[in-house]
Amino acid sequence: MGRANLDCTSRVVAIEHAMSLFDGPAVIVAHSGGCVMVAHWAMVTRHASRVVGCLLATPPDFDCPMPAGYPTLDSLRAGGWLPVPRERLPFRSLVAASRDDPLASFQRVQALAHDWGSELLDLGSVGHLNPASGYGPWDRAEALIQHLSWAPPPS
Repeated sequence: MGRANLDCTSRVVAIEHAMSLFDGPAVIVAHSGGCVMVAHWAMVTRHASRVVGCLLATPPDFDCPMPAGYPTLDSLRAGGWLPVPRERLPFRSLVAASRDDPLASFQRVQALAHDWGSELLDLGSVGHLNPASGYGPWDRAEALIQHLSWAPPPS
């Protein structure tokens, strides 16, 4: 991956731009590195009050070296991904975690969910919830999105 592909700031700007294109409530769904991207965006956005819920599926642990074929810690740092925001997210969120994700231990994702103020959903052993782990469309996501869209936020 070239550095342009790892530029977190340009991706955060893209989320902010997409949110500015419509009015009304939004539910955000992110997977893997997109979860970290959303955490960065949440720290700078003007649109947080419009987010009624956010599903964060199998976030990676960017604080530890990734397996071969994934970006290095140095390239993540150079791309603006590190440090990973650990502040409470300004909207309701649900982190879906795997017990055998090659990109993050369950305990590290559990700590991240805690720091973000997110509900934690233990998915069991689903790998990284991607095609390499045997997944295509993830039917359960629809029910989780509905849960985030209609359930009242925690008090």
